[in-house]
Amino acid sequence: MNTTRILSNGISLQVHTWGEPSLPPLVLVHGYPDNHQVWQPVAETLADRFFVIAYDVRGAGGSDVPTQVSDYSMAQLSRDLLAVVDAVIPGRDFHLAGHDWGSIQSWESVTTAPLKERILSFTTISGPCLDHMGFWMRKRFGSLSWREQRKALKQLLSSWYIVFFQLPVIPPLSWKLGIGKWWPLYLEKREGVHEAVPNPSQTKDGQYGVNLYRANFQSKLLKPQPRYADAPVHLIVPTGDNYVGTQLFEDLHEWVSELYRRDIDANHWVPLSHAEQIAEWIGEFAEAVESGDAARRFSSLRVRAPFASELSLRS
Repeated sequence: MNTTRILSNGISLQVHTWGEPSLPPLVLVHGYPDNHQVWQPVAETLADRFFVIAYDVRGAGGSDVPTQVSDYSMAQLSRDLLAVVDAVIPGRDFHLAGHDWGSIQSWESVTTAPLKERILSFTTISGPCLDHMGFWMRKRFGSLSWREQRKALKQLLSSWYIVFFQLPVIPPLSWKLGIGKWWPLYLEKREGVHEAVPNPSQTKDGQYGVNLYRANFQSKLLKPQPRYADAPVHLIVPTGDNYVGTQLFEDLHEWVSELYRRDIDANHWVPLSHAEQIAEWIGEFAEAVESGDAARRFSSLRVRAPFASELSLRS
């Protein structure tokens, strides 16, 4: 693993790479309250097939902490990804994978310029586009069907922590007062995940990462914008996810022209609990897109409108 630093709008981001630069580039973006370390087992597995790039999102790991909540806006997070790829793989197209908030923020780059044209494929795990989620919630709450309304209510209950993170002072202070210390135990008992190496910046990652929620959720959910993806999208759904309901992906085919879906019997932190499986799926999908053979090789995983409706009925 090699480590370097790059600047994005005055913020220094710590970037890690694995593999030979001549290999096809693959960027991995971590979620909350993690840093690049959550992707390390996957990155090491893929390093013989890809030039793997992972960076600590602003406020996490070895990256700088911005001073304003607005510095965590979706547009700025997208500019961070642009700064990373322009510095490490200038002018090259690349494959992208995100988990949790890494996926949420990556949707902005997958669906808007200037990176939309350079992203060859996108693997999304437990991180819906907030704009898509906003439209999904409107549709369910506006339905006359109690079944559809119940789906939205169920997701709201699963997302209680989002409301908590909007409170002043208390959420970041909670990390300093004890959550950071007890987080490995929570992962082990609640999620069945054991970290091989404890995250040395766990308190920092949790404390400042709440600004991701504060800067984006309200505006995105209340005033969602149409977000369409042109690149092939590889959706991996942990069916035991305690935070991101499988129902949130029912309408994804409306926003993605080429969508493939895989379900896995796992909890939220699947890059840690099933690193080899996730690495294999990401790798084979990216290689199929590289060869132009994804539509044939993964035809059984392709999600089209009728199939998506069947999935929603089974959820």
